[in-house]
Amino acid sequence: MAQAKGFFTDTSVCIGCKACEVACKEWNQLKGNPPKFLADSFDNTGKLDAENWRHVKFIEPSSLTAATTVGDGQAWLMMSDVCKHCQHASCLEVCPTNAIVRTEFDTVFIQQETCNGCRNCISACPYGVIGFSERTGTAHKCTLCYDRLQNDMTPACAKACPTQSIQFGNLTDLQAAADKRLAQLRQVGYSNAQLYGRDTSVYGGLNAFFLLMDKPEVYGLPTGESAGLPSRNNVGGYLGGAIAAVLALIGGMIAIRRRRERPETEPETSPVSVQAGGGDDR
Repeated sequence: MAQAKGFFTDTSVCIGCKACEVACKEWNQLKGNPPKFLADSFDNTGKLDAENWRHVKFIEPSSLTAATTVGDGQAWLMMSDVCKHCQHASCLEVCPTNAIVRTEFDTVFIQQETCNGCRNCISACPYGVIGFSERTGTAHKCTLCYDRLQNDMTPACAKACPTQSIQFGNLTDLQAAADKRLAQLRQVGYSNAQLYGRDTSVYGGLNAFFLLMDKPEVYGLPTGESAGLPSRNNVGGYLGGAIAAVLALIGGMIAIRRRRERPETEPETSPVSVQAGGGDDR
């Protein structure tokens, strides 16, 4: 197996140019969705889906919690979002046809010829990166440019990034570079800077991990209890459901038994009315 590959996205130098989005669409021949005014952001992509495998998020000042300042004002945060290629990939686990596989580069890949369009993976993905294409009837997401990797080429998005916010390489090298960059930012006062997905605390580690300038929740990323792994092999969840079902069954049986044991009451008879005087009306 080849050495594990991945992305390290340094959001501190992302300028929101969306060159990565354009390069991804051009290489993968994605048509994209018709542009529309979202009314809540200057971003017009909106989210990742079958036609958008890269999405540059604009996190505007009203959403920020950290003191991220430039001059006398507060800077926007920007992040080029993508499939995380999780080590514990719930999409891969729930796929009934084994269409989703882990490649020799340790990336997560959807085999289009095997996908039956059931959409289980869409429901299971905690990051909402997978979309369903009505045109092909199958699920789609970032492949980490698997075809380019097979030809020893850099993924299109990383190749196009003008600030090297998106870095591609061997996962161990990227992790070392991320640790170094985090130390630099902390040294100059960015105390809220942190790595997300660098270690195994989130879905066993992410092959596409990030350096963030604020809390993960600000970027819409799950952490802690919210980072529970959807799974068809969730033993704890199944056990809890089974116990609840058994208790409900026992409760129903007790209720039926009590109802049968309840004594039947005789129907009440209505009193007969008697007219005053007792005689016939003449």
